[in-house]
Amino acid sequence: MKKVVIGSDHAGYQMKEQIKKELGDQYEFVDVGPDSDNDVDYPIYAEKVGQQVALSPDSQGVVICGNGVGISIAANKVNGIRCGLAYSIDAARCARQHNDVNVVSVGGRSPMMDDPVEIVKTFLTTDFSGEERHTRRVKQIMDIEKHN
Repeated sequence: MKKVVIGSDHAGYQMKEQIKKELGDQYEFVDVGPDSDNDVDYPIYAEKVGQQVALSPDSQGVVICGNGVGISIAANKVNGIRCGLAYSIDAARCARQHNDVNVVSVGGRSPMMDDPVEIVKTFLTTDFSGEERHTRRVKQIMDIEKHN
């Protein structure tokens, strides 16, 4: 079963629990927290998800905050992480196919977004295309990280 590291802040807690409930029979979720919807700071959980995914290349990650923006920024600060914010199923598919993202970010309180569970499911079931142009661009992204 594929390992998926998942974390959120308080605003994403309910969505985190819903994702685990709806997809838990298909994936092994490693929940790094929080364990309630009490006020917490999203960078802590973004870093926890990012560190575990970076250490285990076969795993993928899911991060959730109110709108998905802040936690995606924080996750991208971890070396080796390419976190894509996905507000639609198509964005999740393209993020995997074109950018080989290893963490997806969704909003827990974003009414203009496609169903977050379907976004995560698409992210987890879509492979990187491996096309030369996309491979070249992902390498360029990772080179930026190495040089800065």
